[in-house]
Amino acid sequence: MTTTVLIVDDDPVQRRLAEAMVRRLGFEAVVAESGTAGLDAIRSPDSGIDVVLLDLAMPGGLDGLGVLAELRKAGIDTPVIVQTANGSIDAVVNAMRAGAVDFVVKPAGPERLQVSIRNALQVDQLQDEIRRMRRRASGALSFRDLTSKSPDMGRVMRLAERAAKSNIPVLIEGESGVGKEVLARAIQGSGDRRGKPFVTVNCGAIPDNLVESTLFGHEKGAFTGATERHLGKFVEASGGTLFLDEIGELPLDAQVKLLRALQEGEVDPVGGRKSVRVDIRLVSATNRSLLDLVKQGRFREDLYYRLNVFPMTLPPLRARREDIPDLARSFCARFAAEEGKRVRGIAAEAMALITRYDWPGNVRQLENALFRAVVLADGDELTVAEFPQIAAQVQGFDVRIPPAPAAPEPGTGPAPVREIVRVEVRDPHALSLVAEETGEMKTMEGLEGEIIRYALQFYRGRMSEVSRRLGIGRSTLYRKLKELGIDDEKAEDAA
Repeated sequence: MTTTVLIVDDDPVQRRLAEAMVRRLGFEAVVAESGTAGLDAIRSPDSGIDVVLLDLAMPGGLDGLGVLAELRKAGIDTPVIVQTANGSIDAVVNAMRAGAVDFVVKPAGPERLQVSIRNALQVDQLQDEIRRMRRRASGALSFRDLTSKSPDMGRVMRLAERAAKSNIPVLIEGESGVGKEVLARAIQGSGDRRGKPFVTVNCGAIPDNLVESTLFGHEKGAFTGATERHLGKFVEASGGTLFLDEIGELPLDAQVKLLRALQEGEVDPVGGRKSVRVDIRLVSATNRSLLDLVKQGRFREDLYYRLNVFPMTLPPLRARREDIPDLARSFCARFAAEEGKRVRGIAAEAMALITRYDWPGNVRQLENALFRAVVLADGDELTVAEFPQIAAQVQGFDVRIPPAPAAPEPGTGPAPVREIVRVEVRDPHALSLVAEETGEMKTMEGLEGEIIRYALQFYRGRMSEVSRRLGIGRSTLYRKLKELGIDDEKAEDAA
């Protein structure tokens, strides 16, 4: 999905110019001829507006500063870029104080407008991510933080909102990485237990002999290695929410004790003399069908009915592709800030690529792919080149790899660089870089030699630059040149 820019301007000529420029930059454009019409467009629940380009001076009715004031009053934090004809300092200061993120002077050039829009999107996404992380840490994450454009996801969140109003046990089903824990945190943050403890237990990561101790606690000396008292996850979560992830991985003997703890509202610590009362809100999650496990005799039927009181299923990411652009931009803004990279956004072609990919690892895989792309990025925008593994699996996107040239013959100068090999998606492994003309793999020694020769030509024999780019010391580089039969003088004369 493309970024949508709302243009609010009373001048029809300026509106048409701005609309044409925005569309030429690859964004969608929506126009409004007055401040009131602009406010109505922003408030529309299905508007999908990402950035507002707002004229400050609009005679009659609501001017630009009035629109900013109304947006602040309504709690709408869509980033606003103001336009001004005179560029006076007072007008700009007043607009920034009123909540604008940037300003441009009419007529704004396409480069200036593009940079301003991208910066506004990045700031908005980063601020959203910071607010979300703070609310998550304080146990106040709400369903507003899980905004989705997918109808399927919308139905799940409406169900979850109803569940949040009571203490009913919730069972969340869905593939690994779809965000089951995030939904559980939103349920807690939207109910009476907001701000109370939220304790997560991955049932599949606990050794069988430690399940009872981990969940229910133990007394000092209860068993070998119990050098101190341990409260257990149930007691830690008392007053708040206990999230049992991968509940289907619990061994059968632990399932019996879990059922009793849920029915009686009390736990028996290992080695303890009396039961301990607990008050928890239980949310369970699984990436497998508990009903199938019940039929296989691997999950207790009575516990299944105890957990499956309010079931809901999170759709996989491939079933809600409408959410991929917003998630990707959010991850990009966060990782760019964490890594100190000047990445302002994602190119349209790259966004089309990640939207078409099926993401078997769901949101978790998308997050990791964006992390890697931001680390790899050299420019201020993520392109298809930063997603080579994804591009190799999506039809219609080619992976372009420059092969190393053959060694130059003595006295003939540098060999011409061969054409870039276009590797078809259907055969991503046919890479001439690592294969001989016969189809056999090249040796490591041969590959290393070609890379060094290519680097010498590419960087015109500058040894410091070659060693730095290849990540090896100069002494190591000289030794390898000697082994390849390339002396220092020839290397320096390669320019």
